Amino acid sequence: MTRKVLITGTAGFIGFHLARLLLAEGFRVHGYDGMTDYYDVTLKQRRHAMLLQTPGFSATEGMLEDQRLFDQVADDFAPEVIIHLAAQAGVRYSLENPRAYLDSNVIGTFNVMEAARRLQVGHLLMASTSSIYGANTEMPYAETHKADTQLTIYAATKKATESMGHVYAHLWKLPTTMFRFFTVYGTWGRPDLAYFKFVDAILKGQPIDIYNHGEMYRDFTHVGDLVRGIRLLIDAVPMRPVDGVVEEGDSLSPVAPYRVVNIGNSQKVKLLDFVEAIEEAVGQKAIRNYMPMQMGDVPATWADASLLQRVTGYRPHTDIRDGLAEFVAWYREYYGR
Repeated sequence: MTRKVLITGTAGFIGFHLARLLLAEGFRVHGYDGMTDYYDVTLKQRRHAMLLQTPGFSATEGMLEDQRLFDQVADDFAPEVIIHLAAQAGVRYSLENPRAYLDSNVIGTFNVMEAARRLQVGHLLMASTSSIYGANTEMPYAETHKADTQLTIYAATKKATESMGHVYAHLWKLPTTMFRFFTVYGTWGRPDLAYFKFVDAILKGQPIDIYNHGEMYRDFTHVGDLVRGIRLLIDAVPMRPVDGVVEEGDSLSPVAPYRVVNIGNSQKVKLLDFVEAIEEAVGQKAIRNYMPMQMGDVPATWADASLLQRVTGYRPHTDIRDGLAEFVAWYREYYGR
């Protein structure tokens, strides 16, 4: 029988790519998206329009905070799996409008978990973030590292959803996987992300802002690798260990069917090297405007993705030069530049 997956945030960057992958594999997918105006809504509408042309896809436009609507959608579709990607995104915007993060990321996630509990879905998968690690300096980041020093309200709301997810897994025996994204890039991306803004500015002959004078490192993860990891995690359903004993290096809870998994490229890339790769893909040098570190930012992120490989057999691998060349080609075609 065709498997049914309900995905929140299918008009978003990652949700769009994940839905396309699952549809290509024969899943039935229902998307739920609020079409918020945090960035260009036209881009979201075009992503959804492409998905709606694909057999097996249907969608509802609505806010996660609208519990009655979301419950109705979930009840009508009756998914076997729920993948919760929708969120108020953006680390820097959380400094300006923190309440939006509480409404979407905490209340919205609670509504998703309630629907999953009521429907007794076989697996609930929810997006978290590398920002969870906050002020941690031990790298690469492993899921078993303590993560109690978040630096933004965005990260704090994501940590809250991880804790809420564990509670629901424990109380209601709801198999739950939280996956922590690292710096994601790729085609059909978000215009507020650095690589998108860099390409746009370079092609327009405008300067790009490089924070901390370029002394920053990120684990750049191609969106194709990310959604492949999520797809494989669908089948890696966590089970509570009968004896409460967890293997070393595994984030599986000893008291619940709950696991946290990093999805990253496992490579620490210097920001200036990333800029040079963009310049190479564009074929044009950037006008560089070196800036101090922004409030709430961290100097480095770097994933240990060995647990992902252990539970799925997969490890992200796309080289940034290949991924950026693909993005620039898409950008030129989409914007006619």
